[in-house]
Amino acid sequence: MSAQQEAQILVEELEKRLASLDRELADVAARLDEARKAASTLATEGNAKAASPRDASVTMASPTADKVALFRSLFRGREDVFPRRWDNSRSGKSGYSPVCRNEWLRGVCGKPKVKCSECPNQAFATVTDEVVRHHLRGRDPTASGRGAGGFIAGVYPLLPDETCWFLAADFDKKEWKRDISAFLTTCREKVVPAALERSRSGNGGHVWIFFSEPIPAAEARRLGAWLITETMERCPDIGFDSYDRFFPSQDTMPAGGFGNLIALPLQRVPRENDNSVFLDDMLRPYADQWAFLSTLRRMSRSEVVALVGEAAAAGHILGVRLPIADEDEEPWAAPPSRRRKEEPIRDLPERVEIVVGNQIYLDRECIPPGLVNRLVRLAAFQNPEFYAAQAMRLPTFGKPRIISCAELFAKHLALPRGCLDATLDLLGTLGVAVDLRDERQGGTPLAVRFLGTLTEEQEAAAKALLAHDTGVLAATTAFGKTVVAARLIAERDTNTLVLVHR
Repeated sequence: MSAQQEAQILVEELEKRLASLDRELADVAARLDEARKAASTLATEGNAKAASPRDASVTMASPTADKVALFRSLFRGREDVFPRRWDNSRSGKSGYSPVCRNEWLRGVCGKPKVKCSECPNQAFATVTDEVVRHHLRGRDPTASGRGAGGFIAGVYPLLPDETCWFLAADFDKKEWKRDISAFLTTCREKVVPAALERSRSGNGGHVWIFFSEPIPAAEARRLGAWLITETMERCPDIGFDSYDRFFPSQDTMPAGGFGNLIALPLQRVPRENDNSVFLDDMLRPYADQWAFLSTLRRMSRSEVVALVGEAAAAGHILGVRLPIADEDEEPWAAPPSRRRKEEPIRDLPERVEIVVGNQIYLDRECIPPGLVNRLVRLAAFQNPEFYAAQAMRLPTFGKPRIISCAELFAKHLALPRGCLDATLDLLGTLGVAVDLRDERQGGTPLAVRFLGTLTEEQEAAAKALLAHDTGVLAATTAFGKTVVAARLIAERDTNTLVLVHR
């Protein structure tokens, strides 16, 4: 037998083996999909059984005292102070503020010049059974004047020792039902007990995860971040801003503050319209809210730590690049080479087209959600300002944890042109061929010449930049970056947009 014949036989044997492995992979993937669906179905059935009055320690027929005790054991936050909703009929404004016995007392209360958290005459009301009863009934029969009318209480989830009894995720976008459904599916797959509450307005929802003991807020928020990261694999449209919609909203207590608040559920007025109530996975209110709540499982700290530790080791907590100037929150948990352990993506296309314009565009209908999620993360990074503010115990409001430069349109995914090389590398690694279509505008010729003389360093920088279509020049003050830019404009001989930060 000739060497050529032996080589051909080896090729055929390897092709048969590869085909067999492909069939085995497809079979395992199908069985995994069936197992996930079964687990989700069992979890849903378990929730339905959990809401059965037969197994519930508290039901709608139970004494009020039992209901109040259950409510306080679940929706537990700071008990030395609580916020109450206020509405101004003249201005149309509304909000929450701490309940204080000295509020608006002339000569004592410094509002609005002095913040409640900084007031020397604080006399905050504490959380009591009576407060919870007023909230559930929607009125305070003992109040008069400004305090009369509806009674809506909130809770500060972050305790003074920076622990919490629950984690709540807020979903209020137009497609909140889709986003919540995807998030709940992830919770069921990861065996994380979660309860869905429709918001007071009916235009959003909260997913609550309760703990059997107070756990560090940082651990709770990492649990939530991991669940969002996993959810984005199937529903990338949920968005990176979802990482900023948790309660508690901080890992640490801001100096002189209480942390963010969340409105308590089951207040009477919205409840009459099936709002501020808990729903099943089909978004239908449970017939007996108390029976459902009394059978909810609560996670232990050891359970949360184990899940978060496993996710951190795989790089799945946030799944985006760390800020260059910052250090890892948990450097000991970082995977080798700081790379995530990526899960395989199913249903990959053989080839995709990338249109290069003001951004780079890919047709979303041609790529699976898992690949969309992987691509948008190329254009996202952790915000160093968020971590700097948190480390100094400053408010993080308005500082997103993750900055994303990707845009998700109905039919296309858009990434910055600077992500083109990373996109080509990723698709190449996944075995997806790429067709590039250049739709950039040629611009208008300027007919100008550069009359200056560059230094040796400036000349080297200009030559390096001219070799590429996209690039960044990072240099010290007084390097002459503006002069280098003038040289590039003349060399390109094209009208140029100049943006400055102020």
